[in-house]
Amino acid sequence: MFTELKAADGHVLECWMHPAQGLRKGGIVILQEIFGVTDQLKGVATRYAALGYEVAIPALFDRQERGMLVPFDQAIKGRDMMLASDLSQTMMDADAAVQALGGKVAVIGFCWGGGLAIHAAQVLDIVGAVSFYGTRLPQYMDQPLRAPVLGHFGTQDHHTPPELISEARTAWPQMEVHMYPAGHAFANDARPSYVADATATAHARTEAFLAQRLC
Repeated sequence: MFTELKAADGHVLECWMHPAQGLRKGGIVILQEIFGVTDQLKGVATRYAALGYEVAIPALFDRQERGMLVPFDQAIKGRDMMLASDLSQTMMDADAAVQALGGKVAVIGFCWGGGLAIHAAQVLDIVGAVSFYGTRLPQYMDQPLRAPVLGHFGTQDHHTPPELISEARTAWPQMEVHMYPAGHAFANDARPSYVADATATAHARTEAFLAQRLC
């Protein structure tokens, strides 16, 4: 269900909260793609809540338009909203979700949110971050990681070509990186880019990563 959170600067945003099933093991913040808090992301929240994690998905577009959902076939609109976002404000909104969960918290991000997850490992008080095909990586490479990061990338993803992944490995040598025979958004089961085998392996690795840091 949606609830309201207040960021450090007073901005009020919506956040989808999914309670942990059974004994609570920790908290997970999911950072969105450029499409908003979609039903597909809520499905990811359900997946991890079933493992015992309380999950929060902050609405990162609320500063521009409350409740904004961008259809998957209108990526240009989502991209423009992403480009219009202020990074420091976006991270305040992500941190509001971290604070709402309390205790040990990890971050999982997809696409735009995948890059933000890496940045969260640089600037937020979290125990780890998982980046699914994170974008806009060069803007974060001037800072070290303060928390462990697991990265999932597709070998045919034009957002993260091999040379960029090589740069990322150099910038963050401690980041655990896995490559999959897939393109961008391979873990989004609501889009044609979905690759089931790669997604299953990536989530299995993510579950092991989270269990080490949250349980």
